[in-house]
Amino acid sequence: MARLLLSLDSQVLAEYNMNKERYTIGRLPDNDVRIDNPAVSGHHALIINILNDSFLEDLNSTNGTYVNGKLIKKHALQNGDVIICGHHQLRFVDSQAAENEPDEFEKTMVIQPSAALEDRIRAMKTPKAPPRPAHANGANGAAAGNGHAQNAAPPKAKLQVLSGAFAGRELELVKALTTLGRPGIQVAAITRRADGYYLVHVDGGLDDEFPLVNGTPIGPQARRLDDNDVITLAGVKMGFFSH
Repeated sequence: MARLLLSLDSQVLAEYNMNKERYTIGRLPDNDVRIDNPAVSGHHALIINILNDSFLEDLNSTNGTYVNGKLIKKHALQNGDVIICGHHQLRFVDSQAAENEPDEFEKTMVIQPSAALEDRIRAMKTPKAPPRPAHANGANGAAAGNGHAQNAAPPKAKLQVLSGAFAGRELELVKALTTLGRPGIQVAAITRRADGYYLVHVDGGLDDEFPLVNGTPIGPQARRLDDNDVITLAGVKMGFFSH
């Protein structure tokens, strides 16, 4: 099912499940998607859903309707398209298409690291784990013998975008190494290890700035992430959630 995410100044205001044929967008109360703002016409735009396709049409609005920054009269909507009406944005999300192609956030912010970069990240210092109690191995050495305690995988985790055009998007952290950011601006990596997830600084652009966790620069060493931490990277805020 397709959805519309309404946002203003990078803050998501509402979400609409598109389960009927016609959706009107405008300032007046009789619209399906009401945007109460003087920059939006009374009946600004119309979306028509036909089978698995969605079509956007401008209704001769005063300030025009834009898709991905371009003025349109009619437009066949694609997953990830951003509709601009006045000062508000409507992000079109096609769940079926999203299952069959990489998420727009992934295509924009997720980087495929080179082998050399992977080796460099793995070589970076990480905080030492506290020493294990002497009785941890026990008389029969069960913990060491089966290796479960040492090799246990951390809980599953994900990132959720909190700001910008991709607000609300989620990325499951299923890889041992996930590299994020924008080359030349700021790049970091999240490594998944037996004792948790770590954020590692890779490249800070011309000013070599470190990513932030809860508003504080992480520095040159890897920073272990805790549930509900807020990461700021390349101007985008993302929440880290373990589940």
